[in-house]
Amino acid sequence: PEPAGMERSRSLGPALPPYEPLSEGLDMEGLPRSTVVSVEPPPPPPPRDHLAWSFCTALYANICCLGFMALVFSVKSRDRKVLGDYSGALSYGSTAKYLNITALLLNIFLIIILVALIASSAISIVNLFNQEQERHPFLNPT
Repeated sequence: PEPAGMERSRSLGPALPPYEPLSEGLDMEGLPRSTVVSVEPPPPPPPRDHLAWSFCTALYANICCLGFMALVFSVKSRDRKVLGDYSGALSYGSTAKYLNITALLLNIFLIIILVALIASSAISIVNLFNQEQERHPFLNPT
């Protein structure tokens, strides 16, 4: 019959060999007591500079030059990141982000206003045309 420890290990996985005693000439004094493994945390990711977003804002949505200002701050942020000044890069990057957001919101607002003005103008022109048709019915096309 097998020992109880071997029978139990067979049910959990492959059988492990029993421990071997130290040879007569060795004692625990000569062996290292512990092993130290130093694990450093991963470095934090570099701050974002939002350069691509600023470039698109400067090209397509440059209202009040906000896109150009965002592009300038993004380039400053990238320069600071290259120099290793992460706090300066973070500051310039967040400024570029807020300028991009402001330009985007202003553009959305202006597009909504423009669509509303065009729609109301079209409705007014159609109403004016209908009123003229009612006043002069003989001008109707047949």
